[in-house]
Amino acid sequence: MKKLVVGIGGMSCAACSAAVERSLKKLPGMESAEVNIATEQAVMTYDEKQLDIEKIRHAVERAGFTLIEQTTANEDAERARKERREKSQKVRLITAICLTVPLLYIAMGPMIFMSKGGLPLPSSISPHVHPLAFAIIQLILCIPVMFCGYTFYTKGYPNLFRLKPNMDSLVAVGTTASFLYSLWGVVQIAGGNHMAVHQSLYFEGTATIITLVMVGKYLETRSKGRTGEAIRKLMALAPATATVVRNGVESVIPADQVVVGDIIVVRPGERLPVDGVVTDGLTSIDESMLTGESIPVEKIAGDEVFGATINGNGAIRYKASKVGKDTALSQIIRMVQEAQGSKAPIARTADTVSGYFVPVVMGIALVTFIVWMLAGRTFNFAITAAVSVLVIACPCALGLATPIAIMVGTGKGAGYGILFRQAAALEQLRKVNTIVFDKTGTLTTGKPCVTDIVTLSDTVDDTALLAIAASAEAGSEHPLASAIVGCAKERGLELSPVTGFEAIPGKGIKAEVQNRTLYLGNQALLEHIGMDRDTMVSSRLADLTRRFASDGKTPLLVADDGHMLGIIAVADTLKDESRKIVDDFKREGILTVMLTGDNETTAKAIGAKVGVDQVIAGVLPGQKAETVASLQAQGCPVARGGKKFEPTKQQVVAMVGDGINDAPALAKADIGIAIGSGTDVAIESADVVLVRSSLSDLATAVHLSKATMRNIKENLFWAFFYNTLGIPVAAGVLTLFGGPLLNPMLAALAMSLSSVSVVLNALRLNRFKPEQGTTSLVQETDEK
Repeated sequence: MKKLVVGIGGMSCAACSAAVERSLKKLPGMESAEVNIATEQAVMTYDEKQLDIEKIRHAVERAGFTLIEQTTANEDAERARKERREKSQKVRLITAICLTVPLLYIAMGPMIFMSKGGLPLPSSISPHVHPLAFAIIQLILCIPVMFCGYTFYTKGYPNLFRLKPNMDSLVAVGTTASFLYSLWGVVQIAGGNHMAVHQSLYFEGTATIITLVMVGKYLETRSKGRTGEAIRKLMALAPATATVVRNGVESVIPADQVVVGDIIVVRPGERLPVDGVVTDGLTSIDESMLTGESIPVEKIAGDEVFGATINGNGAIRYKASKVGKDTALSQIIRMVQEAQGSKAPIARTADTVSGYFVPVVMGIALVTFIVWMLAGRTFNFAITAAVSVLVIACPCALGLATPIAIMVGTGKGAGYGILFRQAAALEQLRKVNTIVFDKTGTLTTGKPCVTDIVTLSDTVDDTALLAIAASAEAGSEHPLASAIVGCAKERGLELSPVTGFEAIPGKGIKAEVQNRTLYLGNQALLEHIGMDRDTMVSSRLADLTRRFASDGKTPLLVADDGHMLGIIAVADTLKDESRKIVDDFKREGILTVMLTGDNETTAKAIGAKVGVDQVIAGVLPGQKAETVASLQAQGCPVARGGKKFEPTKQQVVAMVGDGINDAPALAKADIGIAIGSGTDVAIESADVVLVRSSLSDLATAVHLSKATMRNIKENLFWAFFYNTLGIPVAAGVLTLFGGPLLNPMLAALAMSLSSVSVVLNALRLNRFKPEQGTTSLVQETDEK
């Protein structure tokens, strides 16, 4: 199966996106297709053996739209096309306003202050002196306005004839009916029926409807442009040029022309153009835009560096390893774009309604006209009501309610280092009632360190014990060995040469250091070397071992030939934020679970420190997904505050992890959340990626999900409420109770404002701020 993202040109409302989506889904081999009106993109998954890009293009064109392939060149061309379209919209709108204002004055002037003769008009176009000239001047002013709104007709009627009417079809039919009725009025006036001046001229209504709808579409276009600010700011982090060395010569080239293997020169204060590996030089690099860590990271030859990060005081050369769309920044941008182009489950109901909305509205308008004519009302009354129904009922607000909020929400998340891979994840995250944490690298730092050094012999002190232990472990790749060696180096201890190094699987190591044979390992190692029974069961040794284990620490026993020298305790320390985040989730009624392969004693000790509700220990990597499935099915009731937590009928489980062994569990969970410092496999299996590896970002993600869904529900409520209330009013229901008949111009104004209000409400999400006060990635970089 191949995944493809393409642009769709020519869409104007949700009915358009629904028509394209239906056309694509009919293609044989098309597994899924989602068309987003807000991003003007289609995201498809299809069988390459049955489908190709040309067949997809024909399906889009049959629906009345154009397909735009998402290449770099095409993206630039599409951006330029949208800029030209917005500029054209603006020019046509200004022209329409300049013509509509005098038309309104001429048409409505005689009816204002009628007791005083109305607003002044030249006698040459006065309805009382020259009624035909009065009508013709309105016709002359109206026609150019209709040309300014030509897209309503060039898109609306073709879609109507394809039996796939959209918003443009509603405006086109409504204004055409109003224009033709007014044109018939001109013919009547020319024939001597001067009463038609007051009963049959609606040119000002036609022009005003077009102008107001154009105002709404222009404001909508401008507002929609603001929803992509987060993406544009992330894109702006990458430098436009790069200094490369080719054939021994330095040259400055566009960053998009860098190829894998190029040697790049970066001077102090410059941004790195692509990802790569340092070949020469020493520097520190500010990677906060990727990791959130404010302290610059030291880089020497062999270290990996990333594009868009900021070089410190040293000059370096590095070899490009990932360029273009493969860089870390580009992958972040791609993930956000894919999320913005996807659809949340809540959007499908709105899309379904929007797809059938326009034909239903046209039917209601026709029924309205027929009913009022049969009821004995004038043709003028009936056509006014029908046109008002056509104009006021627009699916734009309904179709924009969800995708605009999703675009803003996912963009806002990206700014805080939270990548939602699908819009569905943004919706589902707010429903989570159980969060499962992997221990190592998620709740803990993932980097064991020495916590205690205890001597049990008069022949060594703490420093000597650490020095000889580090010397012995220098040849081992075990994480505990790395912790001991690292601690010794931090203290500036000099390591001794080692001879006769031997690893004893499952027990420890044996090494010759300073002319003595050392053994470092667990209690099984002591038994292996025949340590005397009294030493092994001594009360102090047993107490220390037991205490370290109960504290979640791993005791490393150090002995030489027949004598215990001491114990070095090593532990994977908790992240500073772990306890607070777990407590925050518990206060919100979310069940917290720690899942680990550690032994139960160590796991429970760490679980108690972090405060999770449930500890599940001794789980093998292959069993993690099964454990998640079990939690999804039945939950895990535990005592909390004297009360029993009762799981709901359906547990919504989020899994947070960072390792390869977490990938199956991340994929199995309702929401998989990968820590950004984790493996590529874990990140690819996740629905949400926390770029900065900070658990506080997890809480931010949950709160952002809730804020976004609240915004979507507000948008949907007002969109449904507007149409539920607006259509009956436009149809003239109020006149049955002595109320007024809605003027089509007011209907057009209401329709335009409804779409703009939905977009503006969604933009309120830009004011979202994490409760923990997390700084935006872009803000961090800008401040620096």
